[in-house]
Amino acid sequence: MKIKGLIFDLDGVIVSTETNHFDAWAAIAEQLSIEFNEADNEKIKGLSRSDSLDLICELGSVQLNHSEKLKYLQMKNKMYLHSIQSLNRDDLLPGALNLIEQAKNKGLKLALGSSSKNAKHILQKLFITDYFDVIIDGNDVDFPKPNPEVFLKGARGMELNVENIVVFEDAESGILAAQKGGFYAVAVGNRKLKDIANEYIEHLGEFLIKNYE
Repeated sequence: MKIKGLIFDLDGVIVSTETNHFDAWAAIAEQLSIEFNEADNEKIKGLSRSDSLDLICELGSVQLNHSEKLKYLQMKNKMYLHSIQSLNRDDLLPGALNLIEQAKNKGLKLALGSSSKNAKHILQKLFITDYFDVIIDGNDVDFPKPNPEVFLKGARGMELNVENIVVFEDAESGILAAQKGGFYAVAVGNRKLKDIANEYIEHLGEFLIKNYE
């Protein structure tokens, strides 16, 4: 394939705030008297905030009405945002900035395709917003991953065909979304995805653009 564009998931690919998410969700689960561990946390990777809460409630057979659900969603987001106040460019994952800069220098288009509704805020804290031609996050989609909408919108925004775009993901829902959309899906740092992704790398520094020129 000939690469013309790259789409990056955010958390676990460009930056890792997974511990921040886990701690916030664990606090919410505790308030709801639901047991929530790291294995459970793996199941909500890549899901929207609302879908994540739904899954946690399913674990504990807890039912929330609409107003209760909104309260806990807002509470979780407030805890999460408080925990990433000091986030900065030093928190970028290995190879991320190098690949992004290399891609821009080669004239490739870049997009972000994240389920997070805080994606734009996080990009600003990392000082990398200007690298991206298109930013699609949880505020911009009707159907979260594994639906391919977030990536298809990214492709349209870049005005590129899906067969010329590589998607970088660390969650099963994201790899499935990319493949459903017809993209070349690269799994990053999550060995459990080796068998379903088109390619696996430990971090973005291992991806070689020259192999696809």
